[in-house]
Amino acid sequence: MRLKRTVGIVVAAAVAMTGLTACRDSRVIDLGNSGKPHVKLMVGGLSKVIYLPGQLAQQIGAYQKQGLDVELFDQPSGANAETSLLAGEVQAVIGFYDHTIDLQAKEQCITSVVQFANVPGEAEMVATNKAGQIRSGADFKGRNLGVTSLGSSTDFLTKALAARGGVSSKQYTPVKVGAGQTFISALQQGSIDAGMTTDPTIAQLTNTGQAKVLYDMRNEEGTRAALGGLYPASSLYMSCEIVKRYPDIVQKLANAFVETLSWISSHTPEQIADIMPKSFAGGDKPLYVKSLKDSIGMFTKDGRMDPDGAKNVLKVLGESSSNVKPHKDRIDLSQTYTTRFVDTAHAQVAR
Repeated sequence: MRLKRTVGIVVAAAVAMTGLTACRDSRVIDLGNSGKPHVKLMVGGLSKVIYLPGQLAQQIGAYQKQGLDVELFDQPSGANAETSLLAGEVQAVIGFYDHTIDLQAKEQCITSVVQFANVPGEAEMVATNKAGQIRSGADFKGRNLGVTSLGSSTDFLTKALAARGGVSSKQYTPVKVGAGQTFISALQQGSIDAGMTTDPTIAQLTNTGQAKVLYDMRNEEGTRAALGGLYPASSLYMSCEIVKRYPDIVQKLANAFVETLSWISSHTPEQIADIMPKSFAGGDKPLYVKSLKDSIGMFTKDGRMDPDGAKNVLKVLGESSSNVKPHKDRIDLSQTYTTRFVDTAHAQVAR
């Protein structure tokens, strides 16, 4: 299988102006002369622990076992990964479930077919020298807050935490800082006072003492405290059209990820680190192992959505998202996720 890294896929403005008509025609999967489907899969940050299953499935041969030729693309921002899907550049995305609700409010049908986690796996990090001033979302007013990009799930979550603290999105400044080193640099330079990020960036910041965790949503307890319930996040999502057109291929993807999630639950962080590309550790394997230990509990063992969690995502977005709020009463959650393929995958294993 081939692995490609790309910093961005350009989507022409004309695409949006034409209602993505051309994109609908391009939502096809190349079945290949050998009969091995070629699936283009965009990951909203390949090295992020929250999206671990995307690369790990390659490392353990799960895609190959299903007879799939999966081409991985790396896009640091979930919002840009979503755009690539809508533009027909890729057929699947590993990103946050909340995008499926946000897009339905924009009259686009996207559905999660495998749910990797029922918590965000994110943390709001505060610069150590600002920790005494920023103690909750109520203190976000007038602050510069880092997000991977506008319209990303880190942006959604930041708005939610601010709203729960009585601060509107107009009362603070969201700053696009990406993840990893760009996030760390922004915090060091004072461009942001705090920001939403994931492991291994969290581990790097806490290990060096540059930042402290304000809201820890890498586990169920912290997520419920911050967001009033579970918040299903990392998932495999695809356009409803692709799912209807290629159910057999979608099933093979689901099989691969159900196997991968099971593999995660039966192996240690050290064993996972050993099998991942060395570049993911950034030259500091012990720190990478720590980041895995801190976040590994977020992953589901079976790939199924928590129905109450899905309802809470809609509730949170309905309270904090200017896009979802006007349409929250007409959002059909049954169109935003399905357990059909995961259920079949487990049934096949049981036989």
